Amino acid sequence: MTLQEQFGQIDIYLFDQILRGNITPAMRVLDAGCGFGRNLVYLLREGCEVLAVDTNAGAVERVRMMADSFGNLSPAENFRVAPVEQMPFHDAVADVVICSAVLHFARSREHFLAMFHEVWRVLRPGGLLFCRLASRIGMEFEPRGDGVYRVGDSHWFLVDEPMLLALTREHKAQLVDPLKTTIVQNSRCMTTWVLRKAAAACRPAAGH
Repeated sequence: MTLQEQFGQIDIYLFDQILRGNITPAMRVLDAGCGFGRNLVYLLREGCEVLAVDTNAGAVERVRMMADSFGNLSPAENFRVAPVEQMPFHDAVADVVICSAVLHFARSREHFLAMFHEVWRVLRPGGLLFCRLASRIGMEFEPRGDGVYRVGDSHWFLVDEPMLLALTREHKAQLVDPLKTTIVQNSRCMTTWVLRKAAAACRPAAGH
């Protein structure tokens, strides 16, 4: 089996977390905004219990079929069509939550926070949250209002370092790694934000 067959088109920073043992097949992993499952190939192959959600019904079905093809025993109800801000899963259901290239599609600051609070809700105390999202760390973009900026021909919600660090503090989380940002040929900035939820996490006060 080639590395590509084993790992698929996995995000290199997620691959790093697997190599370091922060994500293992023994954990229950939820992919919030799974798309066609590019980050799930290895975990599904290795028998990890996976939960996945996306608004694209075809993508969710593709991930479910991929799980079947690998002989993965994750039940069919783990694969759901729903928005990230309204996931049909219980609190603290996952050891790991992956949210890769999703949060910057928020339509406003309120929408962004709704998505973030939901991915935090489904993560168990002591669990790992892996986020990769567009930011404005290292480049300037044309503001369009309420945290949304023009990025090429698109309009994305862009975080900055103070916002990410403030959310980390407010949720009593630990940064697993320093924030890491890649500038992609002067067109966009992609930041990796990896958090460990406190073992006895408290919900932040209303308004945050």
